Amino acid sequence: MTREPYAKTTIEAYLEKLAGADPEPGGGSVAALVGALAAALVSMVANLTLGKEKYASVETVMVDLKVNAEFVRARLADLITEDALAYGAVAAAMKLPKGNDDEKTVRADALQEALVGAALVPLEVAEAATEVARLTLTAAELGNPNAVSDAGVAAVLADAAAHSAALNVKINLAWIDDKDFCRDTWTRVEAVLSETAHLRDVVLSLTYAKL
Repeated sequence: MTREPYAKTTIEAYLEKLAGADPEPGGGSVAALVGALAAALVSMVANLTLGKEKYASVETVMVDLKVNAEFVRARLADLITEDALAYGAVAAAMKLPKGNDDEKTVRADALQEALVGAALVPLEVAEAATEVARLTLTAAELGNPNAVSDAGVAAVLADAAAHSAALNVKINLAWIDDKDFCRDTWTRVEAVLSETAHLRDVVLSLTYAKL
């Protein structure tokens, strides 16, 4: 199954598709988009700091910050589409025939495999959002103070992306039979939510103090 990457469409086209009657793109795709927006803001803070004599002492840090932010932004941009594809696999499995026991077994196995994939994509989004949240702290602490509000916005968005992704993990876990997978996956999600919430609070406190 192929699809034109949502990250390559216009904002207007994406919003029209999102608002439509199709179930995808949905919340998982939006979670990835929000995370990518947060990463882009971190890159902007770095760019507004780089090359300025006043901030020469943090030039190397800002170079690394920009590289890391762009790397995670690119991955999250891919995940915007990958989430929709993962949902498509679940939808396809649900349409498989179930007229006899063999067909039911094939369908059940395919559905379980697709559901695991549909849970793993937003899990990756959540963990990528944590990476972005970590970067927002550096941006707020060392970036151009004239752009500190953008670092704060990025922290809020990273936390929102993590929570949005977590909801999409949870809804898929409810249908997965492998309880060990469900437990381990949700443990990872809880760690993400704890860290992003903490970083959001720290960065927002720092941001408001600098405004």
